[in-house]
Amino acid sequence: MRIGIICPYSLTLPGGVQMQVLGLARALSRSGHPTRVLGPCDGPPPDPNVTPLGNSLPAIANGSIAPVAPDPSCQLRAIRAMRDESFDVIHLHEPLAPGPTMTALLVRSAPLLGTFHLAGGSLAYDLLPRATRFLANRLDLRVAVSPDARDTARDALGGSYELLYNGVELTPYQAAEPASTGGPTVLFIGRHEPRKGLGVLLDALARLPETVRLWVAGSGPETAALQARTADDPRIEWLGTITDSEKIARLKGADVLCAPSLRGESFGIVLLEAMAAGTAVVASDLPGYRNVARPDLDALLVPPGDSQALAGAIDRVLSSASESSRLVEAGHVRAEAFSMSGLADHYLQRYERIAVATRPKRG
Repeated sequence: MRIGIICPYSLTLPGGVQMQVLGLARALSRSGHPTRVLGPCDGPPPDPNVTPLGNSLPAIANGSIAPVAPDPSCQLRAIRAMRDESFDVIHLHEPLAPGPTMTALLVRSAPLLGTFHLAGGSLAYDLLPRATRFLANRLDLRVAVSPDARDTARDALGGSYELLYNGVELTPYQAAEPASTGGPTVLFIGRHEPRKGLGVLLDALARLPETVRLWVAGSGPETAALQARTADDPRIEWLGTITDSEKIARLKGADVLCAPSLRGESFGIVLLEAMAAGTAVVASDLPGYRNVARPDLDALLVPPGDSQALAGAIDRVLSSASESSRLVEAGHVRAEAFSMSGLADHYLQRYERIAVATRPKRG
């Protein structure tokens, strides 16, 4: 089966959807199914099986900035690529994001499966209900990555959705060497914007022992203000945007991965990555994170925005080797249950189903 996967977001910029697209394509290719990814790229394509469709433009979505490509030249490249590749099935991630996924819905050159990641509402759903429902009805099968994402899509678009959680590639985490640390270390990975809760983590750091260090990966609109606010704290290392290989090394080196988000998380992929790396997880108690982490079993979850509770949970892990080991062991088992190879098998079953269902009947 020849599979096309289309991503609306720039594949050369960090993001949860992009990571899922690229990881799934690699897993499908390893299973013997030629897979090509189409999407915008703001630089050299990240993998050999990527067809770049042009540069992206920043757009506000779900309280964040989404690097999409709605320009006509990108759509023409997408149409040409779909025609030239003759895919047996096309998999659209965030099918109603502006750009090539929406174009694929209009052109519909092969059976279409759409995966919905967004949780918490969409301006497009609110402003263009008839248009978005029309486009969604062109999908042969709809999948959501979490109950929150399913409910968001179903409330706005109607229809039925199968639930398939995101996956994590395990091998890179098992093979990587950990980054060295100078003492107990907490890692934050994410965009520096209000909903990600980095400010709450910085408040929590002030309550922790002087020996605790903090690595902060990523950037965003709050970076400068947060750096200025903590300029006198030498324990914080601002890493900026990091590569996938550095992210894995930092995850393996850190003692705790902290995800202090306040809202708007449909699935906690960064939690799975930490579990795959053998790192204990402390996170906000959000429905999206509970899709991955069972409270007090796979991770310690605290009320969103509560810096005192966050500091207490981090200290609980750092001060108890047995607690840390317990969380790491449970996390390994949990990450295995969300392997990307397993997710690829689930999607293959659905690709085959819609390919058969849409095949023209003879006679």
